[in-house]
Amino acid sequence: MDIQFINNQFDIQSDQDCVLVLGYFDGLHRGHKALFDKAREIAEQENLKVVVLTFNESPRLAFARFTPELLLHIAYPEKRYAKFEEYGVDKLYLVDFTTQFSKISSDQFIKTFIEGLGAKAVVVGFDYKFGHNRTDSDYLSRNFSGKVITVPEVQDDVGKISSSRIRELITEGNVAKANELLGYEFSTRGMVVHGDARGRTIGFPTANLAPIDRTYLPSDGVYVTDVLLHGKRYRAMTSVGKNVTFGGTELRLEANIFDFEGDIYGETIEIIWLDKIRDMVKFDGIDALVAQLESDKEIALNFGTE
Repeated sequence: MDIQFINNQFDIQSDQDCVLVLGYFDGLHRGHKALFDKAREIAEQENLKVVVLTFNESPRLAFARFTPELLLHIAYPEKRYAKFEEYGVDKLYLVDFTTQFSKISSDQFIKTFIEGLGAKAVVVGFDYKFGHNRTDSDYLSRNFSGKVITVPEVQDDVGKISSSRIRELITEGNVAKANELLGYEFSTRGMVVHGDARGRTIGFPTANLAPIDRTYLPSDGVYVTDVLLHGKRYRAMTSVGKNVTFGGTELRLEANIFDFEGDIYGETIEIIWLDKIRDMVKFDGIDALVAQLESDKEIALNFGTE
């Protein structure tokens, strides 16, 4: 897959007719995948390339009062790019959603970007809006000479699958349901750094992680996880939160990796979140903590075996 970072329509290097997929795809969940499935179907029928035009960051940054959460993503950039490629995208254009970009009219956008990219067909979601006048796919179909396909919402037994719903599930700690809606496993990358080294003194050594991406973290608690390290996948249990039993005041991300020994400081590992075991608890003493950790480990080891 070819990735192009562009500033405006003049940076477009289009050399072949395409099926163009439009939207902001944070997370690339099952609802998004439906768009790419349709685009790939059309591309195969008409011998076209699948091209995506999307944004590096949330368009809300250009409109809403800033909060740090606006810079967070469900998937880190490299994982996001890998999903685009997995979904059949041949060329990915990434542009910043700036004030200047937000002022482009719908007609200008059709002429400079959609036609400029050589689109013979455009695939969008049911709630897609574009241009400063916020027109929809019906307007696009009336003002673009090519084919316009509007993909309906994808639902589960609760309702619409959406990025906002997945973010809520992650921040609530319901990573198992988030994974179900994503269609793949939510993960976090972190560099292994020195901590208090307290875990090894009680038989549960942990890799203390400094997150390296602007991605969401699950709510405080202990989780069943897998860890990707040196190209191998290990079962683990991972805690997020303040180490309240020992009077901790700072947020910690710590993974107890099973069947692994060795120092890995300075290395980057990936935590794959599978399910939540329990909330963070303040224990009366070391014995109670160790007993709980033994129980947690048993749950983690047995996860997925039923």
